[in-house]
Amino acid sequence: MNSAVGDPARLFRLDGRTVVVTGASSGLGERFARVVHAMGADVVVAARREDRLAALAADLPGTFVVAADLSLAADRERLASSAMERFGHVDVLVNNAGIGHKVAVEQEELDDFRATMELNVTAVWHLSKLFAPSMIAAGGGSIINVASMLGHVASSPVKQAHYCASKGAVVNLTRELAAQWARKGIRVNALCPGWFRSEMTAGMDDDESSRQFIAGMSPIPRMGEEHELDAALLFLAGAGSTFYTGQSLIVDGGWTAR
Repeated sequence: MNSAVGDPARLFRLDGRTVVVTGASSGLGERFARVVHAMGADVVVAARREDRLAALAADLPGTFVVAADLSLAADRERLASSAMERFGHVDVLVNNAGIGHKVAVEQEELDDFRATMELNVTAVWHLSKLFAPSMIAAGGGSIINVASMLGHVASSPVKQAHYCASKGAVVNLTRELAAQWARKGIRVNALCPGWFRSEMTAGMDDDESSRQFIAGMSPIPRMGEEHELDAALLFLAGAGSTFYTGQSLIVDGGWTAR
């Protein structure tokens, strides 16, 4: 190998880094925690369901559990202070916690819309604000906001205006935070999955009409597999993305290319 190139695999390593993953009790968040742990990170996992976090931590030695309802400002502040107290610094924040469900606008309740915006958008802003000082003091860091391809396109005929609105807000919040913090060493990017198996898409992979819908609309005619986000996550978290900020990395099988 050319000595000037070195070992490209190091770009994905996270040894000595502290990574906070929210919404880690299931689905993509659980996978993200496992992936960064496998790459050598010290991991902080946060979600409401403490029993699931404890089971995850049992599989990932050294993982620090913070049970928290991230729709609450006090719990977000407790997560940040607990992570700092435990590890002294945080290098990567993965803002993954979020909610969404199928409902037509006519049936959407105002309180439900507000609750979605609080968790999907306000919590992303607040946690980023809380962890940024640690990153700045350490000379830099990476914030990964898990948005969605539905932050870029409409979801109908799957009706979920609250979700699309919140993820669109996350995409542009990502751009603004990136612009404000780039010269302070913080990279801020959005990871935007397409149709992946999770609690929010439960049943779609077993439903024939849903499978046909995805196959008919997507150039790669299937749902994504959980491991197909691993490389994108590690790229955004690690040294491979030091000249990459304010961007949306869309992993959707080509859905938004049409």
